[in-house]
Amino acid sequence: MNSGQHDRTLERWLDRFQAALVARDREAVLALFAPDPCYWRDLVAFTWNIATMEGRDAIARMLDAQMDAVLPFAASREGGAEEKDGLVEGWFDFETAAGRGKGHVRLKDGRCFTLLTALQELKGFEEPGGSRRPEGVVHRAMKDRETWTEARAAAARTLGTEVQPYCLIVGGSQGGLALGARLKRLGVPTLIIDALEKPGDAWRSRYKSLYLHDPVWLDHLPYIPFPDHWPVYTAKDKMGDWLEMYAKVLELDFWGSTRCIKVHYDAAAGRWTVTVDRAGREMVLRPAQLVLATGLSGIANRPEFPGADSFRGVQCHSSDYQDGSAFAGRNCVVVGSNNSAHDICVDLWSNDAKVTMIQRSPTTVIKASALRRISEEGPYSEKGIGAGIDTDRADLISASIPFRLKEAVDRRNCDRIRREDAAFYERLAASGFQFDFGEDGTAIAGKYMRRASGYYIDVGGSDLICDGEIKVRSGVGVASLTPDGLVLTDGSALPADAIIYATGYGPMDGWAEMLISREVAEKVGRCWGLGSDTAMDPGPWEGELRNMWKPTRQEGLWFHGGNLAQSRFHSLHLALQLKARMEGMETPVHQPEAVTRAPLPDDMMTPQEA
Repeated sequence: MNSGQHDRTLERWLDRFQAALVARDREAVLALFAPDPCYWRDLVAFTWNIATMEGRDAIARMLDAQMDAVLPFAASREGGAEEKDGLVEGWFDFETAAGRGKGHVRLKDGRCFTLLTALQELKGFEEPGGSRRPEGVVHRAMKDRETWTEARAAAARTLGTEVQPYCLIVGGSQGGLALGARLKRLGVPTLIIDALEKPGDAWRSRYKSLYLHDPVWLDHLPYIPFPDHWPVYTAKDKMGDWLEMYAKVLELDFWGSTRCIKVHYDAAAGRWTVTVDRAGREMVLRPAQLVLATGLSGIANRPEFPGADSFRGVQCHSSDYQDGSAFAGRNCVVVGSNNSAHDICVDLWSNDAKVTMIQRSPTTVIKASALRRISEEGPYSEKGIGAGIDTDRADLISASIPFRLKEAVDRRNCDRIRREDAAFYERLAASGFQFDFGEDGTAIAGKYMRRASGYYIDVGGSDLICDGEIKVRSGVGVASLTPDGLVLTDGSALPADAIIYATGYGPMDGWAEMLISREVAEKVGRCWGLGSDTAMDPGPWEGELRNMWKPTRQEGLWFHGGNLAQSRFHSLHLALQLKARMEGMETPVHQPEAVTRAPLPDDMMTPQEA
């Protein structure tokens, strides 16, 4: 089939899809989808949610609930269609009653296998960019003209006092700043608060050897991309400086050195009462919407072992660790075996400490160079840029593959890495370090989305382990501490002058309990995870990250987090939901039913990531 035939195939499907929706003919819409399994992933456009409908029955329930509110609907092909892996796929633009968006469809034998509908803007509330940019100044003589500097100073002086923010964002790192930037462009009065003094301090306060593990092509923030000479991997202090610049240039309203003291929701008023300590001054804020952008992780897990009070050396959690310069020649034990544990072990080694890692359970290890090889063939790369794929399109390409189908993609990538790096894994196994590739071979990609833990992106630590420079005690834990060290669960003693607990963090919803109440945290439920029924990600299957960037069971409470790519991409979807509510738009939310996961057929066709 040639490209013209693919274009006609896509045109016919879009025409029929539009006609069936306009006619409110649910059965005609369903007939355009392939026999199960088939997938419709919606980002706010149809569901006012981030949701994936898996199978015709789930799609039917969504249409019954949402179709009338979406209409009128119109769609038009954007660019040409192409064939990949036996599927005809292509992009389209669409309009609903509320807004405009981008869509992507994969057709199998002329019927839809995967559909993505992603809202991009609200009608009547488009961002003031490009041809809609503000003038900035009125070109005529005026007395007492207010300058830009005076206007910014007045806004800073009155927001949070005389003028209440519609949205309060708790957390001023990449997540809070990206969302704040989106809301600023949409004209939503927003205040960002953070316990640290300046934007970017969350990165500056981490251990000094930290670099981002994701390459630069994944890490751009909205509106201001990194320049093209930016390094592939960013130093943490460099990222801190970038975030501080970002907040200043985009005129974000930020209160540093500000901690939440007490938070309460008034259901009758539809507003939160948030008492904060701003650099020693107690103040009360009354936003309608509260966003916890406190990071993917929750409260630090600080283990309590018998005898800890008797230990004469240094103890700290990885979140408090800075550098190993004070530990030259001393015995240092790192409890944990994931990213932070490895990075800290390497830093201690570089400072001539004697380092032992306590590995309590297997870790998924993938070399950074392997992830780079995979990513360089995808949309987030120089190759993608050369093909005309900008960051926004790369985000949509990635989003067009439902999480259920990503598992097969992740397994293929994992199998390839294991083949190509077989010699590395043989050395690692010989060292005694215990590693796995996830319960179903989805490796880091699977673990990240399900539990956000259990892996190490190797940037040199594994070589030190293989060479015996970093000692590892695998398959044991800490039974107790003594004045001079640790007793492990196998009964052996380990001398130590310092113990660093790289024991991770609690779930993100822990912030809701700490800042608001246990009742609210229990009402909201788990944050993060897909319901895969694997370790630390109990079922049932939801098919999307739980409670992230979408309405929760607590009115007016939202969670925003993840890596830089997720913060960038989903900040748009969260901002559109908040803007719609501020403007009084109807936002009927549809949440698909969570289900028990059924295995996919072995011969299931799965799209490759372009």
